[in-house]
Amino acid sequence: MSVSETDLAVAREAYAALLAEGLRLDLTRGKPSPEQLDLADGLAGLPEVGDYKAADGTDCRNYGGLNGLPELRAIFADLFQVPAAQLLALGNASLTVMHDVVANALLSPVPGAERRWVEEPEVLFLCPVPGYDRHFSVCERFGIGMVPVPLTGEGPDMDAVEELVAADPRIKGMWCVPKYSNPTGETYSDETVRRLAAMPTAAPDFRLFWDNAYAVHHLTDEPVELVSILDACAEAGNPDRAFVFGSTSKITYAGSGVAFFGSSPANIAWLTGLLAKQTIGPDKVNQLRHVRFFGDTEGVTAHMRLHRALLEPRFEAVYEVLESELGALGIARWTRPEGGYFVSLEVPDGCAAEVVRLAKEVGVALTPAGAAFPNGNDPRDHHIRLAPSYPTVDEVRGAMRAVAVCVKLAAMEAAVKKG
Repeated sequence: MSVSETDLAVAREAYAALLAEGLRLDLTRGKPSPEQLDLADGLAGLPEVGDYKAADGTDCRNYGGLNGLPELRAIFADLFQVPAAQLLALGNASLTVMHDVVANALLSPVPGAERRWVEEPEVLFLCPVPGYDRHFSVCERFGIGMVPVPLTGEGPDMDAVEELVAADPRIKGMWCVPKYSNPTGETYSDETVRRLAAMPTAAPDFRLFWDNAYAVHHLTDEPVELVSILDACAEAGNPDRAFVFGSTSKITYAGSGVAFFGSSPANIAWLTGLLAKQTIGPDKVNQLRHVRFFGDTEGVTAHMRLHRALLEPRFEAVYEVLESELGALGIARWTRPEGGYFVSLEVPDGCAAEVVRLAKEVGVALTPAGAAFPNGNDPRDHHIRLAPSYPTVDEVRGAMRAVAVCVKLAAMEAAVKKG
């Protein structure tokens, strides 16, 4: 990148003008906006007084029902590509379920395991990057080593994945966000899903942690299709390989939704046997509330169209500003996801942390550079996750203009230093 003194002076002046504006904008996390949360306000009056009976006559106010309400599981079974009989409706957060499943695998042998993971000399997980920082935090919590593998636009680099899992019995798991991935927005191709399901693994108890968090979060008229991982694993002779996770956290209320776990009959029996030692049952009143609110699977689909109407203009604002401010400069590139909650922004190597620092100084909070990599370490220091869902459309535009100014300044100063 060739930078003249005039170009650098203009960039510095633009940044000084931002400092004077006193911005206070936040693009750090993929939180639903207040308008999105308002879409689920009908939940507040449900279930109505006296309406506490599930379809089978169970009083949802009482103990029991470890697997969750059958009618709620039926509503979400197709959406998460899990047979209703193999789908558990649990607490309010899928992250809690993922955390607890890892803990249970450490303490109680999963089907096919020779021993508990805690008895292994070392446990490793494969981590597609850029990825979800909270997945990596779970590994950090339990001392599980993380092995990054690059994403390709159609899922993880399968040549690298297959080579690693075939050779190393320490690799017990792999994090996957298979649809509208956090943060790149990509969906795993049919070939990728089938190779993950069929690949030979040195560890007989290897598991795919299939976090289908954005299964219904479409941003286009034609939802992207994803091959069912449970079907693919069964067809490949590895029926116990996948743990499927999902939730209503970005569908209804983020803090009081319902989390789901789906897997093979053997894995369901394993987990429910352990859950019985932990709880007598989930919050069935909240589950009944969701049943009454949605009614059926089509009710969820219709509700998600309302979410899309609110989210799509925010994403378009991101693309509009980035294209107008950076498109012709060749110093950045970004994704245009067909669903999910994030846009990945790539800046020149060595500049991401500086862009985030510059943005913070002018009042725009971004996710820390490197957050999408294990241990917060982006070797190239080039990736920034953008989360445009929470601010208003005008605030998104303002934040992105500020980000563009910071990218220009960081890139120019880095180029000058390199000479």
